[in-house]
Amino acid sequence: MAHEAGTHSQQTPNREADTFVKNTSQKGKMDIPPYSRPFYKRPFWMAIVILMSVLIVTAVVCYWLHRRQFESTDDAFIDGDIVQVSAKVPGIIESVYVDDNQDVAAGTVLLQIDPKDLQARLNEARASLMAAEAKLGEAKAQVDVVKAATDALLTQAKAGVEQAKAAVESSISQLASAQSDVVAAEAEAVKRQADLKRFKSLDPRVVSQQQLDSAQAAADTAEAYLVSTRKRVLSAEAAVKEAQAKYAQSLAVLAAAETGPQQVAAAVAQMENARSGVDEAKAKVDAAELNLSYTTIRAPVSGRVSKRTARPGQYLQVGQNVLALVQPDVWVTANFKETQLTCMCQGQNVEIEVDAYPGHVFHGHVESIQAGTGSRFSMLPPENATGNYVKVVQRVPVKIRFDQKDTQQRLLAPGMSVIPTVRVGRDKQQHPQPIMPPSEPAVSEAADLSPKADCPSEVAQ
Repeated sequence: MAHEAGTHSQQTPNREADTFVKNTSQKGKMDIPPYSRPFYKRPFWMAIVILMSVLIVTAVVCYWLHRRQFESTDDAFIDGDIVQVSAKVPGIIESVYVDDNQDVAAGTVLLQIDPKDLQARLNEARASLMAAEAKLGEAKAQVDVVKAATDALLTQAKAGVEQAKAAVESSISQLASAQSDVVAAEAEAVKRQADLKRFKSLDPRVVSQQQLDSAQAAADTAEAYLVSTRKRVLSAEAAVKEAQAKYAQSLAVLAAAETGPQQVAAAVAQMENARSGVDEAKAKVDAAELNLSYTTIRAPVSGRVSKRTARPGQYLQVGQNVLALVQPDVWVTANFKETQLTCMCQGQNVEIEVDAYPGHVFHGHVESIQAGTGSRFSMLPPENATGNYVKVVQRVPVKIRFDQKDTQQRLLAPGMSVIPTVRVGRDKQQHPQPIMPPSEPAVSEAADLSPKADCPSEVAQ
């Protein structure tokens, strides 16, 4: 009983405490204001949060969809043609006619080099030309003289041959006549000797002394005539030999005269040699005139004078730069990452922001994409086949041309930093064009392929 009483006494206070807590909780719940409720139990604010979340997600998605249509880089600079003007001949600068950052047109005189030394060389070359022309005139006259002399000598030699031939024939005929006379004289002498012997063999009483003397005289006369004809034969033979010798000499003279064309050819060769000397002297005169013209240095292109180092009195060496000309035609060279070229191609529109003109946007288009990364064309290209390899995203130069004409109203100089943004249009699935060289070489209509002896430019680029 005591135990039951103790247990009842312990349960009573607990029950009273639970009743108090329950009553207090219900009363407190009824007394809590609405703004003290948990946030997730407020329908109005939950709707606002959900709406704001949807709007933020939608905005982020729209921004991402919009930004993925563009590719941008800050590794971009303005580029342009810079022509280095240098001296073609050595000398001392006499005058400088342009200042730093001065705009000049093509053909404008930039500076003048002292021409005295080159003028003296030109005078020397002209004197050499006059001497060569005089030598050529002498060689031409010599050719005419040789032609006339060889023609006359050939004609005379031919006439001498004909004359010697006729003399040979005449002497031969005279020899034949003399020989026939010898035969006749021998026959006559034999006959007279036979008559003389017959008269001597007869009785002196039959033949008178007068007849015997007449026979003796006739025999002596026939013998003398025979000796005379024999001498004529010897003389005729000597004449034949002499005529034949003269004929052989005339043939030798004719052979010498027939070498006239060779003599004329030798004279013509000397004339041509003199002519080549004249051509060489003319070339030296042209070179001297050209070098003299190089003393006046003119602008090869239109542009702005930059980095002028030329000063009056300064001595210039051949090829030494005196100033640079920056042409007004500029473009943007943007080095995009290779991962940004997936949908980039020629003709796509570009928005260009120049650091020098904040808030102003230039417009342009993609003109071309280089067939190779920048590192591949560097001074020391990477050698990835040796050593440890770490992959690095490469950059490819992209050439961007300006569209609008307001580039002429603002200074855009090579080297200025820009930020180009290219609208690539990923929905069109465009890609950079592959390398496709033409099958035949393209020749400009203005190009003249015929050989010319034009003077080189007055300035070295």
